Amino acid sequence: MKSCCATCCVVLSRCSPLNNINSNKSPPDSNSTIKPAVVLKISMSAYLIQRRLLLLLCLLLHLNSSLAYSLKGCVISYSEDASADVSLDCSGRELVTVPDDIPRDASSVKLSNNQLEQINRQDFGHLSKLRILSLDSNQIAHVDDGSFTNLVALTNLYMNENKLTRLTGNIFQGLSNLTTLDLGGNNIQFIHSSAFQFLSSLQTVILENNKLQQVTDIQPILQLPHLQELNIGGNLFTSFQTKDLLLNRSSGLKVLNVSDNAKLEKFSITTQIFPHLEMIDLSGSGQAAGLKWDIPDKTLLRNITQLDFSGTLIPFEEIQKVLQSLDSLMHLRLNYMETSIQKGLLATVCKIPTLRRLDVSYNSVPKLSSKLVTCSQLNELDLSNTNTSELPKGSGRLMKRLRSLILDANGLTKVPDDIRSLSSLEVLRLSANRISELACEDFINTTRLTELHLDKNRIAKLDRCVFENLNDLKVLDMSNNLVCTFGGAFKTGLQKLEFLDLNQNYIATLEKGDFKGLGSLKYLDLELSNIGLVKAQPFQGLNSLRTLKVSLPLEFENKFRGLQQLENLTVYFDIDSSFKSPHSNFYKALFHLKSLKVLTMMCLGEHAGFPFDIPQTVLASMRHLEDLTAENLYISAPDPDTFRNNPQLKHLTLSQNDLSDLGPELFQPIPNLQALDLSYSKLKSLDFLAQADLSALTFLKLSDNDITVINETVFQSLPALTYLDLDNNPFTCDCSNAGFIQWVKNNNQTQVVNAHMYTCSFPVVEQGNKLLDFDIQSCWMDVGFLCFICSTCLTLLTLLAAFVFHFLRWQLAYAYYLFLAFLYDSRKKKKNRAPHQYDAFISYNVHDEAWVYREMLPVLEGEQGWRLCLHHRDFQPGKPIMDNITDAIYGSRKTICVISQRYLQSEWCSREIQMASFRLFDEHKDVLILLFLEEIPAQQLSPYYRMRKLVKGRTYLSWPQAGQHKGVFWQNVSRALETGDAPTETADLLTGPAGC
Repeated sequence: MKSCCATCCVVLSRCSPLNNINSNKSPPDSNSTIKPAVVLKISMSAYLIQRRLLLLLCLLLHLNSSLAYSLKGCVISYSEDASADVSLDCSGRELVTVPDDIPRDASSVKLSNNQLEQINRQDFGHLSKLRILSLDSNQIAHVDDGSFTNLVALTNLYMNENKLTRLTGNIFQGLSNLTTLDLGGNNIQFIHSSAFQFLSSLQTVILENNKLQQVTDIQPILQLPHLQELNIGGNLFTSFQTKDLLLNRSSGLKVLNVSDNAKLEKFSITTQIFPHLEMIDLSGSGQAAGLKWDIPDKTLLRNITQLDFSGTLIPFEEIQKVLQSLDSLMHLRLNYMETSIQKGLLATVCKIPTLRRLDVSYNSVPKLSSKLVTCSQLNELDLSNTNTSELPKGSGRLMKRLRSLILDANGLTKVPDDIRSLSSLEVLRLSANRISELACEDFINTTRLTELHLDKNRIAKLDRCVFENLNDLKVLDMSNNLVCTFGGAFKTGLQKLEFLDLNQNYIATLEKGDFKGLGSLKYLDLELSNIGLVKAQPFQGLNSLRTLKVSLPLEFENKFRGLQQLENLTVYFDIDSSFKSPHSNFYKALFHLKSLKVLTMMCLGEHAGFPFDIPQTVLASMRHLEDLTAENLYISAPDPDTFRNNPQLKHLTLSQNDLSDLGPELFQPIPNLQALDLSYSKLKSLDFLAQADLSALTFLKLSDNDITVINETVFQSLPALTYLDLDNNPFTCDCSNAGFIQWVKNNNQTQVVNAHMYTCSFPVVEQGNKLLDFDIQSCWMDVGFLCFICSTCLTLLTLLAAFVFHFLRWQLAYAYYLFLAFLYDSRKKKKNRAPHQYDAFISYNVHDEAWVYREMLPVLEGEQGWRLCLHHRDFQPGKPIMDNITDAIYGSRKTICVISQRYLQSEWCSREIQMASFRLFDEHKDVLILLFLEEIPAQQLSPYYRMRKLVKGRTYLSWPQAGQHKGVFWQNVSRALETGDAPTETADLLTGPAGC
């Protein structure tokens, strides 16, 4: 629209008549009949017409513009940064084609979990800024060559879980910046040798779970200059031998995944094509017939640091040889390897001097840990999901270097005693076990612990001495336990603790000083199940706390004193059916939180509907508050001054409340608001937004309200709005919503989320229909447009009338009379078939009647005997004068026009000569005789175009030129009356020349 208007402005400026007037062109000729004033009027009128037509063109172009933000299949991901990239989520929409309304500036598009069957060339032709494209989990079986040609910025393409069977030579044309390509989970059997020639920047290729059979199929991939990771697991390879790969240079590959190739029988590296290889994954391979490892030269694996043999069916002796040949191995994964472990595999493993991380999870081997006694070189050990109920005594006595031990998801009923011998331990995970009690000796020697995870156990209580030796601990997760009392466990020790999660425990009372010893704590989660009582100063000592999530009773009063550094507070109120009214002193607890930036308050149960309003005095001290959420508090019509002291507020959520009486005054003190959520708030109208002055608002959620009609002018007061959610409102589908429907379809800034899915609730005949399908054309007649058309036509008509009057008024007058003569002539030609009644009809003006009776009649009738018709004498009384004139002209052989100055000024005389001349030119007979009583200059005949034309083309009789030869004059008249009907062009001395 902007470019259209700009073009209009340029054109309009060039069409301006002022530009022509002020130009250097020569002035108009002084003899011109058009005056300068007339030129100016015509130019200005033409300019106005051109201007209006151009504006109309702009309007039409605007109405047909791309509906970029009225998306039918996608949702634009909301971002706090208005300048952030546009990310679209189109997943799970049952789409069968790629939406054609994806914005051109989209940087990420997710089309996962749809019903796409093919990709066409035009699907992504306009997305030159797209960087991430997800097409996974569809039914794509075909991709047109060149479909991605215009995606010059694309870096990540995900097409896994589709039905592709072949990769053609030009399928990836144009993707020169692609770094990650995922084609896993297809049915690919064929790869063209040129399929990857355009992917010069590709680093990661995933081809797992396809139907590739020959290792030569991946040869084009290994020739990529920047390839680092290749995943060909889950295919139909029977062998992987480097001697079959005819490469002209070595590959830069670092990670090779050949896992889950059940038919793989041989894995052989015998050539120097993988000098940089660091990780090999053979997990789950060789299940059909066993796998043979063939790498005779161990220098070919000198850079291998990671190896995954999980679930690989390889003979025990073979795997021993492999492990003994790896001089740089640091990370080994041996899941699902019970048979080999029982044969003594771990003895070989523990002899690898470079090994630092060992993962033997998912192995159900009795006393597994005892087989690792000699693994003194390990730094990290994963024993999760091994059915370990206890650690045999002394199993960890030699692991002096062990820093991380994972024992998750086992059957431990207590902290293993051997843990005490691991003095170097820094990370200990005991999640999802059956531990019910913690003893004072459990962590007595693990003083270097920084992370301790005890979540998802059955711990019911804590003692003061449990953590007193963990002075370096920074992370403690005790969530999802049965803790009902802290027992002073957080009053001593734990001086460096920063993260404490006590979520989903059963603490009924928070005592004074429960967290007194946690002076370094920054994050505390106390979302408890049945908190009932909070005594004075429960958070004493938490001077560094930044984030607090807590469940509180409504009787909670001023208990946040001392939390001067708190920035993020989330409060949950668990309200049961016995709740009657809120405690009047609750908000006093917030008075001292001057550093608070994020405040979230939620009621987690149904309550009786008593208002839980936020008084303005509560937020008065929170001058840095940026985010406020008040959910299910049953707030009703907040005080207009509620946010008077919070000008920095950017995000406001007041969902699940009763805001049916909300007014614009509430938002006027917070002009910087960017996100507003008023869902589930019983709103019936959005008119309050028109005066709310929310010029910075970009995100607006109004779903699940009672809005039926929306005035589209409301959004004019929200110039920055880019995201609007009105889902699940009872819309009325009639003309009252016509403006809103038009706005949704045509606005090019605000995305109305899922607008194409909005349904009609009223009237009854429209229920279930789509809101955007309602026909709005019948709702209004564009009065402004009609006025424009009428004014344009009126202007054109005025210009035309002025032009005609100035230049053609005489011609029009004569044309009018000529038309009348034609009508009479046509009628009389049918009637007058009888012989002529008169020899001549005399056409003269009444002022020349004396001359006619004194000079003409005595000669022509008396002496020469002609039968003449005179209107005073021979016209039929009572008959219309025009009929008399017509009958006289067509009833006479000829017509004699006695022309004088007065004759030319007579209306009836003009009609007579017009009819006579029309008969002359129509019948092509010599029926007209012109007799001039006076000398009339040619310029006086100019307005009488027909008269002048007759004078120019015929001879005429001139009475003034007769002089003393009147007899000769009348003889010429007689001769003219005697001539036949054929036209003559003779000249006579007394008649004058045939010209002006």
